[in-house]
Amino acid sequence: MNAPVADLQTLVLNADMQPLSYAPLSVCSWQQAIVSVFQGRVIQVKTYDDVYVRSATSDHEVPAVIALKKYRKRKHVAFTRYNVFLRDEFRCQYCGNRFPARNLTFDHVVPRSRGGKSSWTNIVACCAADNLRKSNKTPAQAGLRLLRKPFKPTGFQLDAAARRLPRAQEQLQQTWMDFLYWDAELERR
Repeated sequence: MNAPVADLQTLVLNADMQPLSYAPLSVCSWQQAIVSVFQGRVIQVKTYDDVYVRSATSDHEVPAVIALKKYRKRKHVAFTRYNVFLRDEFRCQYCGNRFPARNLTFDHVVPRSRGGKSSWTNIVACCAADNLRKSNKTPAQAGLRLLRKPFKPTGFQLDAAARRLPRAQEQLQQTWMDFLYWDAELERR
């Protein structure tokens, strides 16, 4: 186990054994997880190997994965900067290059000065160079072409987009892998 106990987090699954969300990944602190287990609100699915915390009277395993006892229905997807970038997989929708969030901006496909709204169907992720090039024009007027038409995503579409993103393996606990990629094709060795 590389991480000190203080840094450990617990993966939170819905009652159907799927993460509540992939973006951001549904996790909580191990302390919150232990409290939820003791209160009977969740089921402890898996614990960290050889990691214990002590109370005055006993030792307790630290939960690595917990599952809600009652299924929590997905709510609507909030129209946020992060969710727009996630929907577009952190790619400029004109040049197709992937950027960190700090290097992306919004672009109104139909500029606001021409009646364009700030909505899922009119906003795309855009790099600074293409945003400057497009300026106050339509994509056609600026000689740009959209990779795909903007749309309002579902929670499941955002989760799928999050699973396709390159993910630093060190950010994910090894004990979570069976629960995060259970529907992915197994590696061939």
